[in-house]
Amino acid sequence: MSQYELVVFDWDGTLMDSTGGIVRAIQSASRDMGFEVPDDHAAAWVIGLSLDEALERLAPKMTNRDREKYLERYRYHYLTQDMELRLFDGVIPMLDALSNQGVMMAVATGKSRVGLNRALHSTGLGQYFAVTRCADETHGKPNPRMLLEIMADLATKPDAAVMIGDTTHDLGMAANAGIHGLGVSYGAHPVSELRTHPHLDIVDSVAGVHDWLKPRTRGIK
Repeated sequence: MSQYELVVFDWDGTLMDSTGGIVRAIQSASRDMGFEVPDDHAAAWVIGLSLDEALERLAPKMTNRDREKYLERYRYHYLTQDMELRLFDGVIPMLDALSNQGVMMAVATGKSRVGLNRALHSTGLGQYFAVTRCADETHGKPNPRMLLEIMADLATKPDAAVMIGDTTHDLGMAANAGIHGLGVSYGAHPVSELRTHPHLDIVDSVAGVHDWLKPRTRGIK
């Protein structure tokens, strides 16, 4: 059984219960702009991608001017429901346990740096993560650059790291970086899609993630 010294988490749909809020914000922004409104599955599918890739899939004929207006409307709709967003049950106890064990933790997310910093501040989770990477700082998922940079920063080899996420973009990024991936079924992408990408396992709750990690992680502190 592998012993991981680095656990990399996706953010939306993995640690934070924000999938529904993102979907609603995408749909509302599309409606405001007069674009075709994506259904729940289509809107959820782009979660985790870089902003440019997500918008290219949602509205491929969007102009730069439309893009700026769309983002303004998206941010408005997302932020107006901000108080409704919350961490999944069990996130803080899991992170506490891993931290006490001496396991290194990081975040690799499709969020912008501004968005992630805001989320880390509002949740108080920043203290747990040695490194964080956002799509607007480097290449977005499933490009492996975020994971490669995280491992370089923390001097960690691929066989000592695992990526945990709720989308095929997360699992694809892990495979492209040469590390193991653990899928979670409680976020944006259904199990049927997660299973089409390389993965060690798929679990259905944060408690399941924690139980899966307990015998497979080792501290370095």
